[in-house]
Amino acid sequence: MASRTGRPLTRPSAFWDTSALIPLYVREENTAQASGWYKEYEVVIWWGTPVEIAGALARLLRIKSLDTGQWREAVESIAEEAEMWSVVEPSDELRAHAIEIVKRYDLRAGDALQLAAALEWCDEVPGGRRFLTADERLRNAAVLCGFDA
Repeated sequence: MASRTGRPLTRPSAFWDTSALIPLYVREENTAQASGWYKEYEVVIWWGTPVEIAGALARLLRIKSLDTGQWREAVESIAEEAEMWSVVEPSDELRAHAIEIVKRYDLRAGDALQLAAALEWCDEVPGGRRFLTADERLRNAAVLCGFDA
């Protein structure tokens, strides 16, 4: 289950992959879609998502898709809003489930951990739950597991 600090829930929750969160803070092709999701759903993330976000933002800065001011603004906004996100903590069970997921689906390790965390969040009952991602391969695996995508 996900732990949470911050304000009370006001909208239904969805599990957010890093690729669905980045467009909220960096102008991308799917920023409008991500903004719509953010108005509709509370954020549930995997424990490692902040590391993935930091890596994505650092890469965008290195390749000059962001300037230093844009990078700083994104980092500050994320830090402020992340206090309100629910987090699925790491566990031995989650790791074991991620290992089974990489055997079954064509996913990278980080994506398997995301999907395993999402399944833990919904107590292995994904029907009617949203898994938000901009990654087509991860979306397909989530749908095959039973998530609404």
